[in-house]
Amino acid sequence: MNFENIKLGVAPINWTNDDMPELGGENTFEQCISEMALAGFTGCEVGNKFPRDINVLRKALELRGLQICNQWNSYELTTKSLGENIKNFTELLDFLETMGSKVIGGGEIGNSCQGQMTVPVFEGKGMLNTDEEWKTFTTGLNELGKIARARGMKLAFHHHMGTCIQTIAETDRLMAETDPENVYLNYDCGHFYFAGEDPVEALKKYVGRTAHIHLKDIRPNVLQRVHDEKLSFLTAVKQGVFTVPGDKEGCIDFPALFEVIKESDYQGWIVLEAEQDPAVANPLEYAIIARKFFKGLTNI
Repeated sequence: MNFENIKLGVAPINWTNDDMPELGGENTFEQCISEMALAGFTGCEVGNKFPRDINVLRKALELRGLQICNQWNSYELTTKSLGENIKNFTELLDFLETMGSKVIGGGEIGNSCQGQMTVPVFEGKGMLNTDEEWKTFTTGLNELGKIARARGMKLAFHHHMGTCIQTIAETDRLMAETDPENVYLNYDCGHFYFAGEDPVEALKKYVGRTAHIHLKDIRPNVLQRVHDEKLSFLTAVKQGVFTVPGDKEGCIDFPALFEVIKESDYQGWIVLEAEQDPAVANPLEYAIIARKFFKGLTNI
C-alpha cells in the first residue's frame, strides 16, 4: 500500500504540558490549534486547555480544518476498582464519540512513576509482580476494550516509560493476555527507544495490532544523562530527551519505520507527539520541521 489510508495529526503536549502546566503555560488553546493547522496537520489529540463545551470546541477546530483523533485516558486498574475505571472510561468515550474519534488511548498510571518529579524513571517504574496482579490488570483492560468495541471504537493502550507496560516483554504479555478484538496498541517509537528497545523491530511485531501511532525522536545524549544521573521521567522531558522526527539531534530510524507502515495494513492516524519545553523548542517551528519530514517520507 501507499499512505492513502493514513492521516497526520499532532498532540497539544508540544505546546502545553498536562503533567507540567508550567511548560507552555503562556500558550493559549487558540494559539495551539492555529499553529497545528498552520504547520499542515489535519488532526489533533486533546490537551488540558481544550474547552470541554462540545459546541465551542467543534467550532474552533472546524475553523482550522482539524479533527480530534484520540485522547489520553488514565487507566488505574492497579489501584482502583474496575467500576471506577469503567465510569471514567465511559465518560471519555462519550466525549470522543461525539467528536468523531475512533480511538481512545492512554496508559496505566495507578502504580506508575511517570508523573513523579523526584522518582528515577528506570529504578522506580511501575511493576506487575504476580500472576494475580497481571490477571486483574489485563482482565480489566479487556473489559474496557469490550465496552469501546461495542460502540465502534478501539482501545489503543499506550506503553509508557515509568509504567508497568514499558518494555517489549511487558507489551508481549499484555497482548497475549487480552483479546485482540478488544485491546490494541498505541505504538510509540520514542517510548520503546527510551526503554532500551528497538522501535523498528517493535513496530514489525505489533503493527498488525496497532490502532494508533505516536512518533517522536530521542536525543541520545540526554537519554544517557537520564541513566547516569537517575533522572525522573518529567525531568528527562524538561531536559529535552524527546524531540521531533526530522530533528538532526534525534537518532531513531524513521525511514525504516515508515517502510514497515507502508508494507502493513495500518489505517488510521500517525501523530507527532514530542513533548518539549516550548520556551526552548518553539512548538510551531518544530511542528513544521516534523511535518516537512513526514511529507518527504510519505508524500502526504
